[in-house]
Amino acid sequence: MVTVSALFTIDIPQSHPLKEKRGDGRPLVERLRTRLRVTATEIGLQDRVDAAQVGFAVVSGDASTARAVADEARRFVEDYLIGRGEVIDAAIEETTLH
Repeated sequence: MVTVSALFTIDIPQSHPLKEKRGDGRPLVERLRTRLRVTATEIGLQDRVDAAQVGFAVVSGDASTARAVADEARRFVEDYLIGRGEVIDAAIEETTLH
């Protein structure tokens, strides 16, 4: 079993009220869940209006499949943020259990 976990720190310069920030973050998380079938959530920086942290995880029996889905999720996040913000840090970790 292979697990790929990722944590993206996102700069959202145009998000002013906290409600507006949540309006940007919630659809991103929902789309990650539905389109790519990953476990995803906004997990950090929830008290800041100009930044967010979104994490997701992929579990697969095959390492190449898990990596491919994680890469697709990263591209999806970056594309989603065009004109809204940018990924300023990405931590990605792969774990294999035998």
